[in-house]
Amino acid sequence: MKKLLLICVLCGLGLVTISAISKTETKSILKSNFTIGNTEIASINGISFGPEGILFIGDSKNATLYALDTKDTEKLEKGTTLNMASFDTKVAGALGTMADQIKITDMAVNPISKKVYISVHTNDGTPVLLRLNGEKLENVSLKNVSYSKLALSNPVATDKKDRRGRSQRKWAIADLKYHNGNVMLTGLSNKEFSSTFRSIPFPFTKAQDYASLEIWHAAHGRFETYAPIKAFDVISMNNKEYLLASYTCTPLVLFPMEDLKAGNHLKGRTVAELGSGNAPIDMISFKKDGKPYFVMSNTNRSVMRFDYDVIANFKETLTESVDEFAVATGIPYVSLPMVNVLHLDNLDANNVVYLQRSADGDLVLRTRPTKWM
Repeated sequence: MKKLLLICVLCGLGLVTISAISKTETKSILKSNFTIGNTEIASINGISFGPEGILFIGDSKNATLYALDTKDTEKLEKGTTLNMASFDTKVAGALGTMADQIKITDMAVNPISKKVYISVHTNDGTPVLLRLNGEKLENVSLKNVSYSKLALSNPVATDKKDRRGRSQRKWAIADLKYHNGNVMLTGLSNKEFSSTFRSIPFPFTKAQDYASLEIWHAAHGRFETYAPIKAFDVISMNNKEYLLASYTCTPLVLFPMEDLKAGNHLKGRTVAELGSGNAPIDMISFKKDGKPYFVMSNTNRSVMRFDYDVIANFKETLTESVDEFAVATGIPYVSLPMVNVLHLDNLDANNVVYLQRSADGDLVLRTRPTKWM
């Protein structure tokens, strides 16, 4: 099996670009409809790994979901311990610019190689995908690569604005994850009930079943159908799977996965109000001493840890308003001593990796054992 490995150095940037293309290798079933070429990705609003080193990329500007063959499939059991200070400066330097000219949009760990991938927008909006090899940043080409894509049906319009005049197009894709042969994707559609959950079979076909969602937002004192799920995970409780979803300001809502079917309009069960003036960023699950937990990073709160058993045993549904600013109610959580965490993901079975803005303003990429979470 022959492989052609193209390695080029970006002029003056000191950044290695890797694009591994093999026209002779046998394609897997998951990559059977991949093509080789320029992805023409216009934005990277979210990234998440599936099997076989396939990275899913959500592009809200194009309202398109991409599957990128990273060819990063050398298996490792344990990730690299990291404590990289001035990380945004290192990223910017690798791209030949300054830290205030870039924005890190997401982070994901390849579960096979345990390498950390970072998505970036430069000041002019150009999307860039990077990965760490040890502590060395490599550019992952979005051109001349093996990929497939699917344009979303009925995405939120490019000129749609919220009540404050802010563009809503960036929420065409708010969060995404691969689960049991499907790419699950949340965001906004152009329908009357715009908050949408999509389940997209992979490999991509034309199918993209989606359900519209409705929640009781306690901090707002009303039912809502127009806010996107900003972060979610799938959890299993009492032999049943649920979508655990978090929205801005910050309701936590359960939806039975079996009910999230094409054409359904579904009301979720609000199990917590985690305080207004806040928005979720990332949500991950892990086991600690054999017991499952999940944690959520936030824009204006410390990282929150939730106990699966507590959620499973909580039978109530929040139906009353929470009128006092920033007050939380519903299922309890533990505030971890981890503040200003901008992104996080599972590194391996016993560690997580996260980007954190320190008190002095430095952006640090760190790892942390789950036993200390």
